Formats: sequence, C-alpha cells, structure tokens
Amino acid sequence: MRAPTGGQFELSRTGNTGHVRAIITELAASLRVLEVDGVAVTQPYSVDTLPPFGCGIVLAPWPNRVADGVWSHDGVERQLDITEPDRHNAIHGLLRNAPYTVVERSDSAITLAATVFPQHGYPFLLETSVRYELVDHGMRVTHSATNRSAEAAPVAFGVHPFFRVGDAPVEDLVLTSSATSRLETDARLNPVGEVTTEATDYDLRAGRRVGDLELDDAFGGLVPVDGLIRTTLRAPDGSVVELWQEPDWAWIQVFTTRSFPSMSGEGGTGSTSEQTLAVAIEPMTAPPNAFNSGLGVRWLAEDETWSTSWGVSYVGAGASAEPGPVA
Repeated sequence: MRAPTGGQFELSRTGNTGHVRAIITELAASLRVLEVDGVAVTQPYSVDTLPPFGCGIVLAPWPNRVADGVWSHDGVERQLDITEPDRHNAIHGLLRNAPYTVVERSDSAITLAATVFPQHGYPFLLETSVRYELVDHGMRVTHSATNRSAEAAPVAFGVHPFFRVGDAPVEDLVLTSSATSRLETDARLNPVGEVTTEATDYDLRAGRRVGDLELDDAFGGLVPVDGLIRTTLRAPDGSVVELWQEPDWAWIQVFTTRSFPSMSGEGGTGSTSEQTLAVAIEPMTAPPNAFNSGLGVRWLAEDETWSTSWGVSYVGAGASAEPGPVA
C-alpha cells in the first residue's frame, strides 16, 4: 500500500562528526525523520499516517493563521478558503495537502518543488522549492519562492517540526529562546497585540522545562547570536538540539501537545494508540495574520526570487563542539 504521504525520500550522510539520516515525504515536503548518530532529533510519525498536527510540513505562502481567511490589498478584499473550520481561519498556507516534485537529489540532499496556482484569495502564481541538505551535526533547509505573476505577490515561509533529544523524556527537556515578545491572541488564536515576555511565565530566556509549559504562542523579538537566531532544547544529560534561523526568520511558534501519537517500529513503520507529550518549535518569516498586519511579508516583484534558510543541529553530552550550521 502506498503511504498516505506519498514517496519517502531517505537521505544519509557520514561525515567528520558522525552519521546523519533523514526521511522527507512527497506530501507537503514534510520532514518525517531526522537522526544524528542514531539519536532522534525530531519527533517522528508513522509512515502509515498523515502528519499529526502538521508535523514537519512546509507552510507557504504564509505560516500560521489568517483571521477569517480575509485580507485586503489595494482596496480589494481577498477571501481565502477556510481550512480551520472550528476557528474559522485559513491556516498554514496552500501547500499542506500538495505533492512536491523532486528537482534534484543526491545521497545527502534533496530539492523538492511545488507550485502555488492562482486560487481563492490568492490570485498569484508562485513557484516554490525546499532543499534539505544533511550537514555535520544535522541539517540545513533552504526555502525559495519565485513570483511568476505580472504583479507583486505576498510571500512568507514557515515550517512545523516537532523536536526531541533522543530518548530523553520530552517533559524533562529545557527550552531556551531569546524571544522578548509574545503575541496575545483571541479565542480563535488570532493575534490582538504584542506584549513583552519579561517577568512573565512566557520568558524563555533562562530556560523552561517543557513539561511545565502549555503553549500555542508566537514569539518575536528574537535576538541573533553570531548572525543567527538560536533556540535550544537541552536534555538532563547535557545533550542539545538547536534550531537556528537566518534573520529573515524573525518569529517562532511554540506549540505543546500531550496528544501526539506514539510510534513503534524503527524509522516509523508502525503506530500505537498511545499518546505522548511533544513540542513544536516552528520557525516563521512572518507571524500569524501577517497578510493583514504586513509584518514579515515579502512582496516579490514579477520573476523575483527569494531564498532563505534555517536548520537544526545536535551535539551529544560531553562533546566539545557546539551546535550550529556546520557545512
């Protein structure tokens, strides 16, 4: 039987720092598995299911929500299809149910492409691609978009990975982020204002235990270190998974759920009825409802291309190296 997520593209690389392995899916170009020296860096999901909670999928041409699916440009109101009916929003862009085509592939890298065709609320033709490349300690991911419309098109990227640090209980991981602001939301999780995180339970700068968090929140005010924005999950033994983002990726969404389906079988070949705690740290170039606020939206002229990267690294306990975008 064919997998619900279509083709499964396995990548493998053995370098100076060990072995890295990943599985990318045809559907939504989802990152289904990422392992460094056999240590699970992302929360995998079964090959027999669709991505739970959008696990690992690419979000384009916008991440997160557009309130009521409505936005305006040059005095024209646009109505996107409502894809989150219970909250009456348009969520996670237009490619979450789209197949991607392989453009280029090697043992350790793959580039997949998908086209956003003109449709309800988005009258633009956009060619997109995502390149997954295994590197020392982890992976580099590069997103690109080219506007093939005669008028400027609004574009933003996001991605929805869930992270873990091997077999360490997710509740015992410590999440650290440089974020200095958070978007307050209404009952439908649409932003109503930006507030400071200082001296609040949302201040993650000193690190917070994941098991103590209940989050579905967008964070801004991310502070670059050495030119990159860095968010970490640290296990009790000192091993670290780091999400790094180029400055274009000025936002993260942190989402915790205790209903992520557990998995059995090496590499995600089976599933169980049990559920577990999982944490998504979603890099975004724009915050929720950006088509209305304008924050982080890149307007691409005709035939203009925009490319930007993020990545993930793992360093085990006691290692002398630090995580980061190592080629």
